[in-house]
Amino acid sequence: MFITTSRTEDYIKKLLIRCNITDPKELNIMTIAERLNIPVYYWEYSSETVSKGGKDIIFIDACASKQRQWEDFTHELCHPLWHVGRQEFLPFPFLELQEWQANNFSYHLAIPTFMLDKLYNYTVYDVMQIFNVEYDFAYKRLEMYKSKLYCKEGYRGRIIVGSFT
Repeated sequence: MFITTSRTEDYIKKLLIRCNITDPKELNIMTIAERLNIPVYYWEYSSETVSKGGKDIIFIDACASKQRQWEDFTHELCHPLWHVGRQEFLPFPFLELQEWQANNFSYHLAIPTFMLDKLYNYTVYDVMQIFNVEYDFAYKRLEMYKSKLYCKEGYRGRIIVGSFT
């Protein structure tokens, strides 16, 4: 079955292939950060991205679980790749848009569609283990993925959505 991918999915696939990452075992903070030349530091505060002098730096919460750190990194990485400027100067609707984009980006980078496509007969727990994410994150990403699989164009262009429970 052929599924049309989104711009986000296409971007992430190209990004990972450019970084020579094609297997879930290769998905990790330091590999991606090094290949994109974006420094990552661990600290005791919540994760964030800072731009200083034209250079982006990602700070990750050192107290978070390894899974949460990976999820935070994939969220924070969206900001230097897709956004410019400082969020504190943005009108609130634009701030919300950027955060929505970063959240969506995070699900697709942490668990890339082209890697999910290669799996067969898997559970949420399998996805947690394979992609090193927490249960809620894996569950939400699988909902996104399966809803896309079960959404097919129906008679005369109407959309028919199948159940994935």
